[in-house]
Parts: sequence; structure tokens; C-alpha cells
Amino acid sequence: MTPIIVDVYVDYVCPFCFLVEPAIEELKRDRDVQLRVRPFELRPDPVPTLRPEDEYLPRVWRDSVYPMAERVNVPVRLPSVSPQPRTEKAFLVLQLAQEHGVAEAYSRAVFAAFFQEDRDIGDEDVIVNIAESVGIEAALARQAMRSPERLRQHRADLAYATETVGVTAVPSFVVNGKLLQGIPSATRLKNAVDAAYTSGGQDD
Repeated sequence: MTPIIVDVYVDYVCPFCFLVEPAIEELKRDRDVQLRVRPFELRPDPVPTLRPEDEYLPRVWRDSVYPMAERVNVPVRLPSVSPQPRTEKAFLVLQLAQEHGVAEAYSRAVFAAFFQEDRDIGDEDVIVNIAESVGIEAALARQAMRSPERLRQHRADLAYATETVGVTAVPSFVVNGKLLQGIPSATRLKNAVDAAYTSGGQDD
């Protein structure tokens, strides 16, 4: 039986995209799926990014992020990088990671760098170091961040997410053409995969 493709749209500055990882791991353990990490910038240039010293981020972390992190047993802390980094460059290297078959490992490493190690994931040297940690050569990572072709592809991917898929927030999942927004439990994800098998296949 062909694995069901599950697209997950993320932004590397979204803590909920990191905290949904345990549900994704349970899904992969219990169902035959192929996960594809997709980019979605919450605040693409020139939209201002958030600042941890303002009121909004500490409140969201206190009320929602830290309680969820405790429930799923993933240690995180509000990053001090201010303003929050843009994620375009990290997503350009995600394309490279996909080509090397390490997109999931790379994405986990980016999340961990930001939410557990308080590193600036908008900094090229930091991104290169993360890429190297999953087996990508530094020169290739730097080349990816400077590639006009990859930038055009990234912008096309963002447009597709918004205009065709209908993504408005992250994390968002697409299972058999059906968009699941919010923070689904492993059970909800498995139910969506089961429904895809029941319907007799999957959409591209």
C-alpha cells in the first residue's frame, strides 16, 4: 500500500510547530505516511516580526506555550532574540535538506536551536552550523541562501500555501487534500490518514 503523504506547513519561529512533533512522531510510528515539511512565513519581509520584550509573546508563552510544552514533555523557553528572526534563509536551506533527504532532521534542529538553545536562526552562520549538524556541507548551505532560483521557488511555495492550499496559520497539515489547521492531536492525524485510506487513495 502506498504511504499517505502528509504535508506539514511550519514556520521556524512558531513554538507550536515544534511542540506538535510528538504527535507527528506517533503518527509516523503508527501509520504508513510520508511527511513533507512545507514553508509558511508568518511574517514575511517587510512585515515586522515580534519582540520578546513586548507584552504579546510573554503572555502567549505563559498562557499557551509553556502549558502545552509541559503536557507533551518538550522543554522550551521563550527566545531572547529581538526582534524575532526572519525565516526565509532557513527555508532556502530546507530546500537543500529536502534534496538530501534530511528535511525532518534539519527542521527539528532549527526548532531546537531557536527554542531550546536561544540561537538566532536568521543568522547565516547559525543556519550553516545547523545544516552541518545534519550532514549538509557548509558551502552548499551558503550557496542555497544566495540562490535566486531557490528564492523564487520559496516565494512560489508561499504563494501556493496561501492561495491554493488556504493556509493561514501554522502548524497546518494537509492529508489527502484536506487541510487541518491548528494543533491536531496524534489521534486526529491518524483519523485523517485512516479516512484517506478509506476514501481509496490520495490527492496530489
